[in-house]
Amino acid sequence: METETCVQTSALNLYYSDFQALRSVSLAIPRKHITALIGPSGCGKSSFLKVLNRMTDLIDHCRVEGQVLLADEDIYAAAVDPIMLRKRVGMVFQKPNPFPMSIYDNIAYGPRLHGQKGKHQLDEIVEKSLAAAALWEETKDRLKKSALSLSGGQQQRLSIARALAVEPELLLMDEPTSALDPISTGKIEELVFELKRSYTIIIVTHNMQQAVRISDMTGFFLLGELVEFANTNNMFTAPQDKRTEDYITGRFG
Repeated sequence: METETCVQTSALNLYYSDFQALRSVSLAIPRKHITALIGPSGCGKSSFLKVLNRMTDLIDHCRVEGQVLLADEDIYAAAVDPIMLRKRVGMVFQKPNPFPMSIYDNIAYGPRLHGQKGKHQLDEIVEKSLAAAALWEETKDRLKKSALSLSGGQQQRLSIARALAVEPELLLMDEPTSALDPISTGKIEELVFELKRSYTIIIVTHNMQQAVRISDMTGFFLLGELVEFANTNNMFTAPQDKRTEDYITGRFG
């Protein structure tokens, strides 16, 4: 059975002033799969994520060329509202970034921003989102406590729950476990694996074992170029490009 595409880029170029961060990147991300992006620091992985939810709009002297389709819609078309796009494309950053407010208000923030005011509906969204992020049982009796009182691993799961609260189609994760201990990392990996039942996930990681453990597809970036994009098992056992092989065997990077 052919897999449906969630997001597709064609001849995507990204410039920060005169510096070209992405070079003619064309790929199709399958729906309800986990796609890992690997490559050395500064190779364009995080920049690629920023293009997908138009965080590039917030960066001075940043220019995007080419096409990005989300469910066949050009996200850079003039009629597209970037705020509504970011509802469809959630983002989880490298460091947990809870807002300095209660656990409940962190999760309710997005739905309120998009017009949801009813307490009963918000209560349901908060519980559903925290449960989806495997955090409900740990927080249900302290929802009014500050989110900053949570541990680092819990704060990262809260950040995931906050992204899920507005029901995105695509979830972007930029090295979500790099600041966490091994136990918290394991919990996030288990969570990500569960979430792919409902969401399309793209995860940037420097941990190649993590890419092997949790992803279905892997893209290898180098100097702004997408060198190879393939089924994860195939890439790590029989890479097609010598540069990919050199990177995953530790010869450089």
